[in-house]
Amino acid sequence: MTFELKTLSTDAVPGALEKAQLYRLLNEPAEAESICRDVLEVDPENQDALVTLLLALTDQFDLDHASAFGEARKAIERIDNPYSHAYYAGIVHERRAKAERRHHLPGGGPRAYAWLREAMARYEEAESMRPPGNDDALLRWNACARLIMRDRQLVPATEEREEPLLLE
Repeated sequence: MTFELKTLSTDAVPGALEKAQLYRLLNEPAEAESICRDVLEVDPENQDALVTLLLALTDQFDLDHASAFGEARKAIERIDNPYSHAYYAGIVHERRAKAERRHHLPGGGPRAYAWLREAMARYEEAESMRPPGNDDALLRWNACARLIMRDRQLVPATEEREEPLLLE
């Protein structure tokens, strides 16, 4: 069944974004996602709505990480600030890694490791252009590094590991 969705008034955008953030805090990411999509219908370039949308999508990685991941990546591409683009790309990859680990699937450790390393690369990119006094990317990079150092399951895939050379 298809419905014609109602259009949000532009005057309601700030309040709607506050509600979306509240729904994320209440662990209702689908509601937050819906609100952000309504905002983006009337203000397609609204950067706050894009960020909240991608965070709401990452909140859903445990439910349907493949679909939500694809949608989150589309949202990242619409973020126009280079620092924010890199930083939130890191967030998306980091949260994908953590969802992968929670599912405990065979081979999940190396896949989660690869997602974390991608997140760390994006955080390094963001760090290189961060505003003065903003070390958020550095903090996230450190958290990923500590997670890898703490969890013995987070290792590179066999073909990516550096094997020591044997001297004969």
